Amino acid sequence: MIELKNIGFAYDKNAAPVLRGVSFRLADGQCASVLGNNGAGKSTLLKCIDRILRPQSGQVLIDGQDVFSLPANDMARQVAYVAQNARSSDLLVFDTVLLGRRPFIRWDVSEHDRQIVSALLERMKLTHLAMRPLSQLSGGEAQKVLLARALAQEPRLLLLDEPTSNLDPRNQHEVMQLVRQIAEERNICVITVLHDLNLAIRYSDRFLLLKDGGVYASGGAECMTPETIEAVYSMHVHILEHRGIPVIVPFPDVH
Repeated sequence: MIELKNIGFAYDKNAAPVLRGVSFRLADGQCASVLGNNGAGKSTLLKCIDRILRPQSGQVLIDGQDVFSLPANDMARQVAYVAQNARSSDLLVFDTVLLGRRPFIRWDVSEHDRQIVSALLERMKLTHLAMRPLSQLSGGEAQKVLLARALAQEPRLLLLDEPTSNLDPRNQHEVMQLVRQIAEERNICVITVLHDLNLAIRYSDRFLLLKDGGVYASGGAECMTPETIEAVYSMHVHILEHRGIPVIVPFPDVH
């Protein structure tokens, strides 16, 4: 269980808060999407959860334990974070993913660690790139490698900031399907920042819609209504269903 309690954050004590009283709960095995316009505080929220930023108020609890009380190594075993933009590196793909095992390595890399990496590369269809430097990959390929590194940590909570932004449509769906499957298989929580509402509504169990740094709506599929989406995004939409799959159709010119 992941719980956010009244998270408040401002980059400067004299500035307007970026986040105001954000609360949210997510059960094990569930995927949540954080939604909202640019500047709503979505990426800032993920950084507060991962301790990159420290909230001025509120708590982030994993199974009732405040993440800011955890030693660094324990935190790395609990939370994995994949940022928006893949960083260039000359490390080989295999070694990059192997870095995700660092919280578990005491003296040397074990065969078990290598097996975990190999299995992830195969599952994410990256095996053919294992001996390539990360810097030689496309943005989409590098993004998938960093996701594999995060999964190698075997975290309780996986944080993804726009993980599909550099991917083509097929890979977007493959990654979102994989993340959902792993959440269910490993009984972990996944919180994803997304701009694509159709990916969000198709692959998420829970939704957190932010507006002006606060929670406008949160909950399950019942909160993803045309009225809520229009209020958050200032854009008229229809929600249709095709073969049991919800599809959000925007009408940006309709007021």
